[in-house]
Amino acid sequence: MTHPPFDRVSRCSRHGRRLLEAQPKLADAVAGQLGQPFTRAAMQAFVGTPPCADEAALHQRLRQLRQRVWLVATARDLTGSADLAEVTATWSALAEVCIAAALDFHHAVLAARHGQPRDEHGQPQQMIVVGMGKLGGGELNVSSDIDLIYLYPEEGDTAADPAADGAAMMSRRDGIQTGKSISNHEFFIRLGRKLTAALGEATADGFVFRVDLRLRPWGDSGPFAMGFAMLEDYLVAQGRPWERYAWIKARPLTGTRHDELRDIVRPFVFRKYLDFGAFAAIRDLHVQIQREVARREMADNVKLGPGGIREIEFTAQVFQLIRGGQIPALQQRPTLVVLAELVKSGLMTADAQQELAAAYDFLRRLEHRLQYLDDAQTQQLPDDAESQAMLAEAMNFPDHAALLGALDKHRTRVTRHFAQMFAAPQTDQNSHPLTAVCCGAADPATTRALLENAGYDDPQPVLAILDALRKNTARLAESTQLRLNALLPPALEVIGSQPDPTATLERFTALIQAIARRATYLALLAEYPSALRQLVRLLAASPWAAQILTRQPQLLDELIAPQSLMSVPDWALLATQLREELDAHAGDTEAQMDALRRFKQVQTLRLLAQDVAGQLTLEALSDHLSNLADTLLAETLARCWDGLKTRHRDTPRFAVIGYGKLGGKELGYASDLDLVFLYDDDDERAQPTYARLAQRINTWLGTLTPAGMLYETDLRLRPDGASGLLVSSTEAFRDYQLNHAWVWEHQALTRARYVCGDAAIGAAFEALRREVLCIPRDAAKLREEVLAMREKMHAGHRNDSALFDLKHDRGGIVDVEFSVQYLVLRHCHAHPELADNVGNIALLLRAAAAGLIPAGVAQAAADAYRELRRQQHAVKLSGAAFARVSLPAVEPVRNAVKLLWAQVMDTAA
Repeated sequence: MTHPPFDRVSRCSRHGRRLLEAQPKLADAVAGQLGQPFTRAAMQAFVGTPPCADEAALHQRLRQLRQRVWLVATARDLTGSADLAEVTATWSALAEVCIAAALDFHHAVLAARHGQPRDEHGQPQQMIVVGMGKLGGGELNVSSDIDLIYLYPEEGDTAADPAADGAAMMSRRDGIQTGKSISNHEFFIRLGRKLTAALGEATADGFVFRVDLRLRPWGDSGPFAMGFAMLEDYLVAQGRPWERYAWIKARPLTGTRHDELRDIVRPFVFRKYLDFGAFAAIRDLHVQIQREVARREMADNVKLGPGGIREIEFTAQVFQLIRGGQIPALQQRPTLVVLAELVKSGLMTADAQQELAAAYDFLRRLEHRLQYLDDAQTQQLPDDAESQAMLAEAMNFPDHAALLGALDKHRTRVTRHFAQMFAAPQTDQNSHPLTAVCCGAADPATTRALLENAGYDDPQPVLAILDALRKNTARLAESTQLRLNALLPPALEVIGSQPDPTATLERFTALIQAIARRATYLALLAEYPSALRQLVRLLAASPWAAQILTRQPQLLDELIAPQSLMSVPDWALLATQLREELDAHAGDTEAQMDALRRFKQVQTLRLLAQDVAGQLTLEALSDHLSNLADTLLAETLARCWDGLKTRHRDTPRFAVIGYGKLGGKELGYASDLDLVFLYDDDDERAQPTYARLAQRINTWLGTLTPAGMLYETDLRLRPDGASGLLVSSTEAFRDYQLNHAWVWEHQALTRARYVCGDAAIGAAFEALRREVLCIPRDAAKLREEVLAMREKMHAGHRNDSALFDLKHDRGGIVDVEFSVQYLVLRHCHAHPELADNVGNIALLLRAAAAGLIPAGVAQAAADAYRELRRQQHAVKLSGAAFARVSLPAVEPVRNAVKLLWAQVMDTAA
């Protein structure tokens, strides 16, 4: 009798053909299930109904279930009814159901004989079967073996509770052979052996899954099952790099206390800081695999061969090992999910992810069809004509040649991306021309010639710097010294191409001395020239950047992923990632504060790299730095509220208002934050509660931790300044602004905005801000008070040098700001468009459009303001204490500002 639904199975699978011929009734039994996936519930029902009477019945039931699942899943796959995700999920579910059924059966039998395994407190213990590899990731193959590790929580024995003895006595009366109590260790070893046999033994009905236990600690020589304590001791003291890779996909499938297991494994797999050794470990592992592939002539292996499945997995997992400790979203198991998260995190381009995902789908479907042929665990392309024809049909290609053409395209793309990620290290610098200079082996004439040729005009200070470095690193371990020797020649070459190579070399050697005992950073820079070049560009551009990197060398991690370093920030996505990381440290204030600081440092470094590369205008940079501050303030507010011991409501009616550079979105790299805190809450407990919240926020922002400081804050713009309350009610703030505020405080309102917190308070603040700015004012009195404040500010920033202070001197930045603020306060009642917080340049042009100042004066002043800010940014980036430049260099700019001042304030130019 033929079964049309299974015709394609018969044509594309010799195993399927044999199965249908040997068991014709099997097709009838499952034909009605082809319209939907074989569900976990259906699997559980088949295994458990009726209960298995003995071990032989269990073995038969599990194997019969596998045959049914194989036939349904294969038919759905080959007819296009199931995608890759369904096929792998179905086989993963089958493994989990069979493991659980066999475990429950044999645990009950052993417990009846020896009693329940218990801890020292009498609590029952269960085996935790950990799925590794593709089973752990929920990506199991149709003919895969399953990698398992058998664990249990605590040591003890099966006689720890009188109830266990009672159960054993009842078992004897019921005719079950009982034995003495045994240790938990012995109990779970016996249980593990029974489970392995239930799944892997070949019977007349075949097998369920081949079981591989070699990933357990100590491999084949290790205990069959072990407690959490033994596992933890092993991972801490003896865990090897490749085992970190293996444990990425580890997933507990049975038992309880999974959180305890996660807390043991996570620190081993996901390190807090950069772990460059992960690159080398995976690269070395891949080299070993390539050698084995070549030895066995396995170039046509779609898993292990060039451009195969393993290379895609490695590409994803190296990022998990290096970045997973900082990005919790990368701690997920499925390969395709991780690839998608890499794009969200800016660590991989969307194009690369799409190509790798498409290749993964193709290769995994091809892998399944190879295994459908004979139900064999193989990934090797066949060399016989019959198999090739069956495979081509199964993959919907007209012939084998067409299939190979598509396969080669995918493998070429995978190889390209893998090669970019795992390029061969650049460690052999013995032939580098500057090696003799770095080790002091060249004669003076040769040394001078080599350095001058490399770009150093004056070799003497260079030699002094190198000599000091040699002395300061003389006691390093030999292996570390070798890494340093490999790094210095190419570094000296790259530094020589910078505008001020000697200053750059000084910053570089200061950094090297700070990181010298952490060989992983030396390896990073020595092996990856692109990271070294990016570092040197940053050091050359900014001593401020050099100080940050020297204090926080873990930021060097960012240099190995140029696609994330140079990508435009997606603040909504970054905010989500930050929130997830903070959630992962819920209740741990120190860890959350450090996470906030690391987030700021990473994003600042990325912006600095783009700034140095000329990819950002000053306005765009300020917007990004302001968005960064907004993101950090929002999370700081949320975490500080969560951390209050006494709260009268779940969600605070509290908002953060930004003034000054934050309010005007003109932040620089090291700007402080001018903040005001408002609340709108009638509860009698509100004021002291929000005062504690405000104080906690200020502490979180300003505390200096090992990870640095988040922001310096200035709270003096609140009502009544430093003598006023730390937090104000919206009603009190409104009364103060309308009836008691000074003119300079209204000037400050022109650059104020709601940042985060209660949106209704933010809207009320914005409405009040506009109301205050639009109050009609006496022009003469306003002019007098603005001029007085300008004089006071000028007197407070004396400049006795011959240089021009870009911010405070006449014709500088402050004059533009005061001019704009005067225009807003003087004319906003008639021109409410001036109340918009759109920045000084836009407001100047709006004032000109309203006829308040000549258009030419406004445009010239706007251009001058932009140039002054650009020069201020450049001077500060260079590390100067004051933003001062030669006066002749800015005379035209200064004159444009002075003309604006004269036009607005009606004084002599």
